[in-house]
Amino acid sequence: MLFDALLLQLGYNATLVAIGATLLGVSAGITGTFLFLRKRALVSDAVSHATLPGVGIAFLVMVALGGDGRNLAGLLLGSAISAGIGLWCLNWLTRNTRLAEDAAIGAVLSVFFGFGIVILTVIQTLGVGRQAGLEGFLLGSTAGMLWNDALVIAGGGAAALLLIVLMRRPMTMVAFDPEYAAARGISVSRIDMAMMGLVMAVTVVGLKIVGLILIVALLIIPAVTARFWTERSDLVVLLAGVAGGVAAYVGAALSASAPNLPTGPIIVLVSFALFALSLLFAPNRGVLAAVLRHIRFQRQVHLRQGLLAVAQEQLIYEPLTLRLLRRHGLLRADGVPTEKGRARAAKALRDEHRWALVRSDQSHEAAAAMYDGLRDIETVLTADQIREIDTLIGGPKEVSA
Repeated sequence: MLFDALLLQLGYNATLVAIGATLLGVSAGITGTFLFLRKRALVSDAVSHATLPGVGIAFLVMVALGGDGRNLAGLLLGSAISAGIGLWCLNWLTRNTRLAEDAAIGAVLSVFFGFGIVILTVIQTLGVGRQAGLEGFLLGSTAGMLWNDALVIAGGGAAALLLIVLMRRPMTMVAFDPEYAAARGISVSRIDMAMMGLVMAVTVVGLKIVGLILIVALLIIPAVTARFWTERSDLVVLLAGVAGGVAAYVGAALSASAPNLPTGPIIVLVSFALFALSLLFAPNRGVLAAVLRHIRFQRQVHLRQGLLAVAQEQLIYEPLTLRLLRRHGLLRADGVPTEKGRARAAKALRDEHRWALVRSDQSHEAAAAMYDGLRDIETVLTADQIREIDTLIGGPKEVSA
């Protein structure tokens, strides 16, 4: 059944959910990248929680006007207005008071969310809230999604993507170096507000699928996932969009293929799975790569110290050092150095003497700063400089057998 869901063969509703979730995942991943690079990830949490009062108030207004309180466009409009007010409050508190941004986020988040819960409670006491399914906006609810709902979600995601494409260069500059962006004539405050507006748009669009509590995960986790794989900002943005789209598509398929599995939490769990894989297996920044670098460094240190011990005719007791020397053909099984081992040991000891002279000479200060005990001196100094140092040291000494 999962295979059928991935191929969009589980029916009309499942196909709508999968397509809408994928577009949302792509736009959320790309938008969240700029927020993550700007180091304002928690802002999305405040914006998402600020949408709840708007949902409740919009429902009450539509019911009072005799309309359908379930109308998704009306509910999203109300949540957008509420999120905009919350974002304005956050910026006002940050700029006009002595509150740090994290404290302002905590205040806005808790007050708006508490107000929203009160409104939902009042609606339920009126006997219309549970029928409206407003609790689905907390964690997302795709059951019974209509074609018009899917169009609203897909259109909102596509519009957010289009705005990101148009504004990607100034947003990238502001995210990495706001001072440089200001020097280039870019209004940092306006770009920040545009960035927050995109976050608000994605948050509002994603309420139906992921919910206001979990939308922050879809904004931030794909960006963090992409950051493990590359150092280039354009590739981070692209990979974050791919990661968000894949997580949303696979999560929607998993939810459709198994009964009673909520779509939003499954999407977040799939996104976390991609993050965990990146954390472990990314080639440069992953945990496995770090472990391999540590092991490689440890072996280099043992090999270097072993060669210095051989050069100075010292006994070697460390089993790893002995294994490495024998594996590289530098030491025989009986502990006697080979011809190759004696040559390498003499070179290692001579390099230590060279480095000692370089580090004591003020004229070689830049080269001395690169000493780490493992670097070949030939990668730092020219052949002429090394010959001058060798003249001061004297002729090389062989290692006895």
